[in-house]
Parts: sequence; structure tokens; C-alpha cells
Amino acid sequence: MCAAVKHEDGVVKLSDGSILKLRIGIIDARETGFSPFGEVDIAVKVVGGIATKEVPEEVRKLVLNKPLPPPGPEPPREGWEILDVKEYAPAIAEEQVQTSKGLFLVTVKAEPVMASRNVNYRTEFNEPIYWLNWVYKISWKPLKGR
Repeated sequence: MCAAVKHEDGVVKLSDGSILKLRIGIIDARETGFSPFGEVDIAVKVVGGIATKEVPEEVRKLVLNKPLPPPGPEPPREGWEILDVKEYAPAIAEEQVQTSKGLFLVTVKAEPVMASRNVNYRTEFNEPIYWLNWVYKISWKPLKGR
């Protein structure tokens, strides 16, 4: 049994002045065996994605009259520029998970590590294409009264 407890979107400020939203969700979390962390091991499946919150007007102008990217499962190969992650607040998701040792709080934090943009193409919102790489930090702890 899993029950969502907390959800906070992450915010990522990039060196071009754009601000991205990072959202994650726990798809599944369940006991898979023993660990020294509360005597349970919990496997956690997480998904995430990004969206633009703000894009400066001068950055939008870079993709004015640019085409949409070609369809396909991969991003375009040419035109990528690496950006610095200037500041961020992590995305957070928490769920309560029932285990053989009682109720646990599973916490997942997603923190960005790399960012890139492509100004050879535009999105349907007339913005550059942004790409973000992040890491998941997963932890769990027993809830009181277990």
C-alpha cells in the first residue's frame, strides 16, 4: 500500500535567465527485502519531467521563425548548447509505504546536474528546446508508532 504525502515542484534557474519546473512522481514503492535502514529494503520507481516557467524575451527571439523539431523518439542531434544551473530547489515527492516492519515514509528528491538548450528549433510555445539531467536521492524512515 502506498499513499502520497507530499509533492513539491523543483525550480531550476539557468545561465540564460530561463526558469524550468522539475516535477517528479513516485510510480511504485514496495518492500523487496532486508537492509540496515529500518530492516527493510524498499524499491522505488520514479518518473520526472520538465517544463518552462519563464523564458526571457531575448531568448525567445533566438527561435523566432525557427522550425519545430523533427518527429521521433530522440532529440535533434545538432544545435545543443550547455547551460549552467545557477540555482535550484529540488523536486520532492513523499509516500507512506506499508511494510512487514510497519509504516515507512519514502522520500525522493530530484536535483539537476546538467542543462542544455537548442535554439535551432522551437517548441509549440515559441521557446528553445531545453534538456535537463537530474539525479534521484531516495531515502526512507519508519514512522512513529510502528
